[in-house]
This record gives sequence, structure tokens and C-alpha cells, in this order.
Amino acid sequence: QGNLPLPEPAGEGHQPSEEHIDDLSAKPFWEVTADPQSFPWAEKLEQNANIIAEEFTQQILQKENTDSALFSGDSAWQSKVMGTGWSAFRLQRLGVWNVENCAKFPKTYDLLKELDIPLAVRGVCFARQTPGSGVGAHTDGRNFILTSHLGLKVPEGCWIKVGGEERTWSEGKLTTLDTSFEHSTGNPSSEDRHVLIIDFWHPELSEAERAGLEFIYDLRNSFESGVVPFRQPKAKSAPEEEEEGQGLAGLWKALTGGGD
Repeated sequence: QGNLPLPEPAGEGHQPSEEHIDDLSAKPFWEVTADPQSFPWAEKLEQNANIIAEEFTQQILQKENTDSALFSGDSAWQSKVMGTGWSAFRLQRLGVWNVENCAKFPKTYDLLKELDIPLAVRGVCFARQTPGSGVGAHTDGRNFILTSHLGLKVPEGCWIKVGGEERTWSEGKLTTLDTSFEHSTGNPSSEDRHVLIIDFWHPELSEAERAGLEFIYDLRNSFESGVVPFRQPKAKSAPEEEEEGQGLAGLWKALTGGGD
């Protein structure tokens, strides 16, 4: 609500928000395949990247799934954030697998499930960047989620900038970033650029922190999707107001009806 001071930035372009966990490592890019202890799934994903790339190419080549048709279902709101040249085909979002979409990519789905990646919040999607377009500099704020891009089709000249560092993607390889750093992309080529985007929990989160975050975001997502209805707060009676001032003891009495 803007009542708390924002965390201190960890480097150039770092813009952490109030949705923040203290003492997590923060850097623009992460070399996930070089750290199998923290990212045990990363190397195997790269080793099997051809499975995803071949299945994706097959879908693009099907007449009923032209490139534009496959990506036409992305939201207008997302387009405002990312620009009209960026669109996504989502396999998982907000903790829920899209059964219909995953049926188009069964091998990709099976591989991702087998790898047991600790998927977080936004989940998994194929992302397209059209020729001559780019995503403007922005930050997602949350420091407890990392994002990997698996290069599928990367024309020459495409770039991604995180913090003050600019790189490109490599086909069949993971480019991993912390999106609490300001980041932007560009595709100056004459072809579409495609990557598979995977969001996952920061490896330094404790089990309790991760469980707490999963509970909070599951509840928020359920509320925003209408699964959990909005309830108008009831007016407080005098006894309730008196109990509220009794701290945890008053809360316990209110919840249990006054029993010890």
C-alpha cells in the first residue's frame, strides 16, 4: 500500500518492490547450469531442448496453428505492459496447467513435469517477439522469483538487457534473469523470435518462506479469479471492539467463541 520504505537496490537497475524477501542474492543474470545444487533441473532441460524446439516447430507449421493464430489468445492487458510486438501462448499460469494448451505440446508438458521445476506464480509460456519490436524497460519488483528463457528461434541481432548488462539468447540454452532488475528486449531482425519462459522460486528461499508465498499467491489468485468471493466486512459490535484491543488473546477468543 506504499506504507513501507522500499528495499535498498542491490545494483544498477535494481528496483525491488514491497513484495520482497530480505537477504536473497540479487544479480541481473544467473548461470543456472553451472550450479546444479541450486538448479538441478537446468542442465537436463538444456539437454532435452530439442524435444521442445521440435514440438514447437511442428505446431507452427500446422496450417490451423500459424504463428499468429497460436499466439492470438494473449491478453490485451499483457500487451499494454509488454508492447504489441510481444505475445505468449501459456502452458501454465498462476499455478494451474492449461489442459487444452498442454495437449498441443504433450512432450514439452511431460518433460517439464518430470524435471519438477519449482514453478512460481506466472508459470510457463512460449513467447514471441515480432520483427522490429521490443519490450520497453520495466521491472516486476518481486525479488523472490527468477525467470529462465529457453532459446527456440533466435534471429541474429536480438538482445535482452537486464540492469546494465546486455546479452542475446542462444538456441537450446537457458538465459536466466532476476526480473526485479529493470529489463528490456529488442528484435531488430525480419523474423520472429521465440523463447520458452519459465518462472520459478528463488533457490535461497527457505521451505517455510516458499510455503508462505505459495499460500499467499494461491489465495490472491483465487480471489482475483472469483473462486474466493468478496465478502463485505461486518460492523463491529462493542464486545468485538473490546476484544480487538486484547491482542492475540482477544483474537483467539473471537475465533473460538471465548473458550480457553
